[in-house]
Parts: sequence; C-alpha cells; structure tokens
Amino acid sequence: MKIGFVGGSGIYDALPLKDTRTVEVETPYGDPSAPLTVGEFGDTGREVVFVPRHGPKHQRSPTTLPYRANVYALKEQGVTHVLASNAVGSLREDLPPQTLVIPDQIYDRTKHRDLTFFDEGVVVHQPFADPYCAELNEILADAAEEATDAKVVRGGTYVCIEGPQYSTRAESEFYREQGWDVVGMTTIPEAKLAREAEMAYATVTGVTDYDVWKEDSEVTLQEVLKNAERNETAIKETVEAAIEAIPDDHECPCHSSLEGTVNTPDDAIPADVKSDLSPLIGEYVE
Repeated sequence: MKIGFVGGSGIYDALPLKDTRTVEVETPYGDPSAPLTVGEFGDTGREVVFVPRHGPKHQRSPTTLPYRANVYALKEQGVTHVLASNAVGSLREDLPPQTLVIPDQIYDRTKHRDLTFFDEGVVVHQPFADPYCAELNEILADAAEEATDAKVVRGGTYVCIEGPQYSTRAESEFYREQGWDVVGMTTIPEAKLAREAEMAYATVTGVTDYDVWKEDSEVTLQEVLKNAERNETAIKETVEAAIEAIPDDHECPCHSSLEGTVNTPDDAIPADVKSDLSPLIGEYVE
C-alpha cells in the first residue's frame, strides 16, 4: 500500500518520514506543484508520497494549480489512498476557527478549471454522488478524534469557490442559506481526479475563519495564515494516525470506479491518448 498526502495551505513539509528521496515526475499535464517527497512512515513499512498542493512556498493560485499533474503523478507512483488537507472558512456559528471538519459532500462553484483527465479522445461518465471515500472518511475522522484535542466534525458540505478572492457577503449568506458548512478553494477538481484515478480519497479541513457572513468577523489573509499555522499540528497528527489505521488489505469501490464508465469504443481511442492515460485506463482498453 502506498499512501499519498496532499498538503494544503500551511502544510508545505512532508510528515516525519524515513529514508526519504525526491522524485521528479513528468506527466502529460505538465509538472506537479513540486517534486514528490517519498519515504517510509514510522515503523509501519508503508511508503508515503507527499506533494504540497500550492508548491513549497505557496507560489500557486487555487485556479491555476496543476491538479491533474499532481494526481497523475501520485497514481504513477502507485498510490492507492490519498489523504489531503484544506484550509476552509466556516459557514456555521458552531464551527469556529481551529475546528477540524471531515466533509462528505461538495458543491462546485468553480468556473475555470480542468475537471477531468478524459477531455479529449476518450469520454468517461463516472458516478460522483459521494465525492469522498466513505470508508477513508471514517478512518480519518476516527484518527482526528483519537490523535488531537481539536473539535472534530464528521460530515458536511464543502462549497468550493474559484478564488483567489474570498466570497462577497451575498455569496457567503447564500451558502449559509443552503445549509452548507465550509467554504474553500481547492477540493475541486482534486476529489474528481482522484476518483477518476481509482484512488480512495478523503480530506481533513481546518477552519481558519468565519468567511464574511459574521458581523463581528471579516476574513483576512493574516487571520487565515495565523489559524492555518495553529491547525497544522492537529492536521498532521490526524493524517499520521490515519496512515497507521488504514487496514493492510483495504479495498473499496473507489479502487474500481472506472469499471463500466468508458463510453468511447476501444477502436476509436487514439493511440497517443491510450499511451498518456495508460496508468488510469490501461486495464479497461486494449
């Protein structure tokens, strides 16, 4: 089992790994956000592959992140399970900063992102009703409750906005009226791509602010950075505990989620597309 860890805002360094090495990866979608850090986690014997989503010094915007390159690189390295982290704003009074939320739903408000690996030469229609791996979500939530002192909330809807600007007041109030829970900028298209790559995927989100709906609170970069730093320890403890808790033989529907979803006949898929996408669709096409 290889486990991927995608570090969000405030997490730019890998977990404590042994025998680490840096892996430069080229993908059909360009370079990942940074070279991958690969190493063994603790005494588990499990290999962990780390990529900082925004780059090692937060150089990349949510809209222009190389999401496809990041997920493809993890898949090419043999990753089967991906744990991620995101900094988010709270849409609920009872989710104050430094709360950890393990969302189980997404509402996509992005506009300018490449949402799929399958946009040319092959068409794939894949179910996405439950965007995070339910089993991995439970493991992550259990780990958060056992390993940290943070308030942990199981489930909730993550509304993903384009950014890099924060919400308007009207938008923030609309999200609250829908009953959504947290707002962020990076779970889409990462969760979609992980599903296309047949990897179990779940994320732990760390609340940094109350967005702009709360009268006595207005989100600022300084507040986000301060609370992201405070959340860092709890998020890393959660991910470390989850890595240890995933069963050795864990398999779930995510690992066969492409089965029966390739809509393009095999003989109509160009050879170069088959070659580029072989880590993803190799077992489903000739």
